[in-house]
Amino acid sequence: MDANTVLVLAMFASFILLLMSGYPVAWVLGGVAIAFAGIGYFSDIYLDTITGLDFLTLGLLVNRLYDVMDNWILVALPMFIFMGIMLDNSGLAEKLMSSIQALLGKVHGGLAITVTLIGIILAASTGIIGASVVLLALISLPAMQQQKYHLPTALGTIASAGTLGILIPPSIMLVIMADQLGLSVGDLFMGAVFPGLMLALFYVLFIVIKGVVKPETMPIPEQTDEYNWSLVFNLLKNILPPVALIGMVLGSIFVGIATPTEASGIGALGAMLLTIKNGNFNFKILQQSLEQTFNTTAYIFAIFIGASAFALVLRELGGDELIESALTSLPFGPYGVIALILLAVFFLGFFLDWIEITLIILPLVAPVVSGLDLAINGFGSVDNPQLLWFVILVALALQTSFLTPPVGFALFYLKGVCPPEVTLKHIYAGVVPFIGLQLLALMVVIIWPELVTWLPSVAY
Repeated sequence: MDANTVLVLAMFASFILLLMSGYPVAWVLGGVAIAFAGIGYFSDIYLDTITGLDFLTLGLLVNRLYDVMDNWILVALPMFIFMGIMLDNSGLAEKLMSSIQALLGKVHGGLAITVTLIGIILAASTGIIGASVVLLALISLPAMQQQKYHLPTALGTIASAGTLGILIPPSIMLVIMADQLGLSVGDLFMGAVFPGLMLALFYVLFIVIKGVVKPETMPIPEQTDEYNWSLVFNLLKNILPPVALIGMVLGSIFVGIATPTEASGIGALGAMLLTIKNGNFNFKILQQSLEQTFNTTAYIFAIFIGASAFALVLRELGGDELIESALTSLPFGPYGVIALILLAVFFLGFFLDWIEITLIILPLVAPVVSGLDLAINGFGSVDNPQLLWFVILVALALQTSFLTPPVGFALFYLKGVCPPEVTLKHIYAGVVPFIGLQLLALMVVIIWPELVTWLPSVAY
């Protein structure tokens, strides 16, 4: 192996090892980049290698960061984050919980189905995993324990429903993916609609089947409301405002009235108005929402800076060419290469956050995927349907990373708000079936790519 190949492999190894030390990810990425720029520089001087690295390499980072900060697409990030946090503070989820449960009270697993349905609405209105998981746990876990639900089943339902926001648009992950690969945010949003809803449907079907096969795991409450039109009216009254907001945000993007950035502003304003209408708006709520938005946005952009430095040094060393040649030389065929990349993304999700995988790994493998002979049907109107389909596959694979130990963030968000008697063992046992459902959804989208490409083609 030449010096550049050794340094590329050492960079990845150093990043993984330092990540295990507990240092913030952004500092690890940036620190490894600076260290290896120095190693390459001194290696060229004292060992007569030709890595082409020196500290001027990092000077190129200034232009890259300028491009990031000058990108109007990324303005949508803080707007969507604020929209989600404000809706979490609005109290709408609690009202939805009571009204949906009243309709499903006489069904085994009715409360678990309620949690999943609210997860869908939160996913389409917030897109923030931590907020959704914590909110669902706080409003539903006490009720599930009171109804004597099987604890792992209850915990698995909450964790999996809370992670739907990473896939169902408007998703901040899809915004970042579109920016990194030069794809249309609207296309990615539309492409993710059917896979996201299909996954949610799998969750509901699993709960219904388990309620029939093992009703003792999801008992019916002792006292339930009698069915009448007032229950339906109450549900409509509580569900229409957030659904209307989601329709305004996504609809304005899909029909071309607004860009994703403009639609995010609509969503932020709409979330504030819904909070005011619900009687939960005050200066303290606004201040907390703004602070949480600043913190989350700063966290993401800090990783942007570190990942940009890491990717820059890696590419200067020829890391993208190394990965491309390694993948294209495999004797597996185009779908074998796709399967290998998805398998790698799935296992990387055990240790890395989706942001690092999106910013580092996705740009490295995207050129390889674009060059494969897959003949994905774009219906004659979708730009680069092959890459669009692949990105949604990666999004589905990354969704599993929130539920897989040891770094499954949804698991730790959930553990943080659970009573002391709930252990990580209970949570791990609960999420296993839902990880299987996520992998099943991934297989379905691989077999039928039209689930991704059809809706964007119709929009045109």
